Amino acid sequence: MANESKPVNPGDKCLVIAGTHKDKIGIASDFNTSKTGHVTITVTQENGVRFKTLAKNVEQMPD
Repeated sequence: MANESKPVNPGDKCLVIAGTHKDKIGIASDFNTSKTGHVTITVTQENGVRFKTLAKNVEQMPD
């Protein structure tokens, strides 16, 4: 693939690229793997609002 994104790590600034929270930006934290194998991430926005989303819907933003 020509447009591969870097994996997101805790503390990284990230952009949600798909799903309910598409186009929101925040800091990734609290990675969790469910029983079915899906990885979820808690994203904290600048205003303090937090939400959970699937890791596959998030990409790391350049510094």
